[in-house]
Amino acid sequence: MTSPTTANRTTWTVDSAHAEVGFAIKHLMISTVRGRFAGVTGTVELDEANPADSKVNVEIDVRSIDTRQEQRDNHLRSPDFFDVEKFPTMHFAGKRIEGDTTGKFHLIGDLTIRGISHEITLDVTSEGRVRDPWGNDRAGFSASGKISRHAFGLTWNQVLEAGGVTVGDEVRLSIDVELVHQKTQASVAA
Repeated sequence: MTSPTTANRTTWTVDSAHAEVGFAIKHLMISTVRGRFAGVTGTVELDEANPADSKVNVEIDVRSIDTRQEQRDNHLRSPDFFDVEKFPTMHFAGKRIEGDTTGKFHLIGDLTIRGISHEITLDVTSEGRVRDPWGNDRAGFSASGKISRHAFGLTWNQVLEAGGVTVGDEVRLSIDVELVHQKTQASVAA
């Protein structure tokens, strides 16, 4: 017999073709550089009866960084920043959800970059659910948040002659993700 907790828990996987983690950071204190990570994978175990008990695990391939400038991307992959040879991925493990998952809510979890973990809060908006033309149930979410790059060991910088620094500390995050419901064998046969 299935327990109520199990019956209300559904598993969703990140559709990597429809997922992106974007970022924006100040450059030379006068402009903003934007980039993205395209290599996003993960799962969400959603407890429909008690969303606060849901689990989120997302992995981001740091090598997929794209700021539309190859020299800068290579520098970001180097030991000065992400050091992709030692730390090829970032990881987010959601610990709790606060609010209504059908509208706007907060997702609190641990973000790990370069082996350093810190709790962050993402402001999330449910973009809705739909059945695609192939019979798959999908859910869309967008999220935003801010982190300090220094807190994660991303400390490279250069002081400017007029004062200030080359790269700002605050990183603004923008995330768009589409999830696909993973049907159980029982529901597939039904």
